[in-house]
Amino acid sequence: MFTKGFVRLNWVALVLIYLVVIAGSFVRITGSGMGCPDWPKCFGQWVPPTSADQLPENYREIYGEKRVKKVEKFARFLSAIGMKETADKMKNDPSTYEELPFNSGKTWTEYVNRLAGFLAGNALLLIFLWTLFRHRKKRKLLVLTTLNLVILTFQAWFGSIVVATNLVPWTITVHLFLALVIIAIQFVIIRQVSPVQQRHLTFSKTMSWLIWIVFLITAYQMFLGTQVREYIDELTKQGLGRDAWSGHFGWTFLIHRSFSWAVLVLMTLMLWLNWKQGGHRSVYWSFGVLAVELISGVCLAYADMPGLVQVAHLLFASVLFGILFMQLIRSKQLKQATT
Repeated sequence: MFTKGFVRLNWVALVLIYLVVIAGSFVRITGSGMGCPDWPKCFGQWVPPTSADQLPENYREIYGEKRVKKVEKFARFLSAIGMKETADKMKNDPSTYEELPFNSGKTWTEYVNRLAGFLAGNALLLIFLWTLFRHRKKRKLLVLTTLNLVILTFQAWFGSIVVATNLVPWTITVHLFLALVIIAIQFVIIRQVSPVQQRHLTFSKTMSWLIWIVFLITAYQMFLGTQVREYIDELTKQGLGRDAWSGHFGWTFLIHRSFSWAVLVLMTLMLWLNWKQGGHRSVYWSFGVLAVELISGVCLAYADMPGLVQVAHLLFASVLFGILFMQLIRSKQLKQATT
């Protein structure tokens, strides 16, 4: 039996993980990813400066040299695991080594993102220690809490690589993928410790298949979304405005848009089946989250909406991913009546 405090701690950890996703998205839309050129400190300080006057005159050269060393080290790692072409492309890209001038707003935006990561990391560390000292006989739980802490630690290290390589697009995609893995594991842990979440959700065979299909499409949609965002970043660097974006997106954007409508159709069918079979609140919640997600997607594609809509788009996609995943791990197939 787990205490209410331990259950609540796991829910708080999940909220903090989602907070990191929000902060990371806000960093992306404000272009603050390079607000701190080093890691884990920011301009060599635990509390970052508020003006360029607090930095050496040649700070750009200092951190530029450190960046070169980190990029070369990471390139050697990529080459060692068979990604030599990717390593060479990264090393030969001049933008990888570009050191931007100090901007206090971007620096503190990135710093808040790191604080959110610090809080989430400490929450997972506390969960691991609590499990180790109070529930170590529950082997599965101990493995899960250890695994999530290890992945989050790797995620933090990989965040330094994202910074060191000056936001190379594919590293951002990997960063998001790792965040989804952490979210999924945390949901499994909550399922293990929360009496409420241990109850089964009974679905028909058709409903179970629909949840699986929608979950897989949603996960793939998030991957496609990062690709679309990478294209936008590249087009922006080339000086192209929103009016010129649609002509350069290609198949990735079209597939992303088409799958959104496919998810809407499938979720509508899920909603109808759920109502017909008695109804689980989580299905209604997932449909509501999807509605907000689609509205934000339409605003992004066809209207000149502020960057906060981009944050909402990623947040609600991540929440939908989490709800669908919890439905999958709690689902129990409805037994068919026999005659």
